[in-house]
Amino acid sequence: MSASALNPAWVGKAPPDMALLDAYSQAVIRAVDIVSPAVVKIEIERSRRRNRSRQAENDPAGGSGSGFIFTPDGLVITNSHVVDGAAELRVALPDGRVSRGDLIGNDPDTDLAVVRIAGAPLPWVSLGDSHAIRVGQVAIAIGNPYGFDCSVTSGIVSALGRSLRARTGRLMDDIIQTDAALNPGNSGGPLVTTAGEVIGVNTAMILPAQGLCFAIASNTVRFVVSRLIRDGRIRRSYLGVAGQKVPLPRRLTHHYDLDASSGVFVVSVEPDSPARNSGLRDGDIIIDFAGHPVSGVDELHRLLSEDCIGVPSPLTVLRGVERQTITVVPAESR
Repeated sequence: MSASALNPAWVGKAPPDMALLDAYSQAVIRAVDIVSPAVVKIEIERSRRRNRSRQAENDPAGGSGSGFIFTPDGLVITNSHVVDGAAELRVALPDGRVSRGDLIGNDPDTDLAVVRIAGAPLPWVSLGDSHAIRVGQVAIAIGNPYGFDCSVTSGIVSALGRSLRARTGRLMDDIIQTDAALNPGNSGGPLVTTAGEVIGVNTAMILPAQGLCFAIASNTVRFVVSRLIRDGRIRRSYLGVAGQKVPLPRRLTHHYDLDASSGVFVVSVEPDSPARNSGLRDGDIIIDFAGHPVSGVDELHRLLSEDCIGVPSPLTVLRGVERQTITVVPAESR
């Protein structure tokens, strides 16, 4: 029995849920029409490295990923891990054009990279405001999973403000979680709204979990990419310590009225480093840097920004049961 037979009011008309489904489909189609011409496939060839302890690296000689053009003159955003170790880059557009890619900048700590391609005219898309997105809104991922060009998946924004560990071990903040399906090859492709604005760069999925996929928020992308274009890398400062997060003795937190309940235990101090030159010692516990409480290694990493390079800054530590403040001059990380 047909649906129209069950409800005479539907005769000659689409059921209400079908109208909603059509509206959703049209929204996705519109976004794909806007964005997909600027989504590219990036193929790389790696140079095989050899060393004395191993006959050959196990890394494959080539690989592929996704990216998207974000300026009319051919700048492409992708993931750092897509272009890592590439001796040669080839960038294929949906219209069949293939161009050599030149790496402009790379930041493994945020898993972002910028590549330049030649050719005119080039389609391009704009970065949206990731602070304006809401949990539950439609999210569309476009990329080249397993080499299947310009594949589209859709879902919703599942959560905002997640943290994700980069391959370097550094923590990436302000990550978007989505259930739009991602697979190997989607890395570096855009996550977009129904208006066709890029709100994230697809970067990872959790296997074998279903629907746990992550994208770097567009506001983070905008900041990092601007620095990569300017400097070719992200400038950060460093102290030169190896440390780990440890809980602080409760009696000391009460005695010194500390805001944090944990700090960074200094396992070792590098020779001829800013930390060594400041007088920091093995066994110290860092609890504050430049007036900001330090609760762990990730918090210290966040504070050691470009602005700290060469700037004398107070570093507060617990040395035994004594609280001491020393002055450290962070150097530029290499």
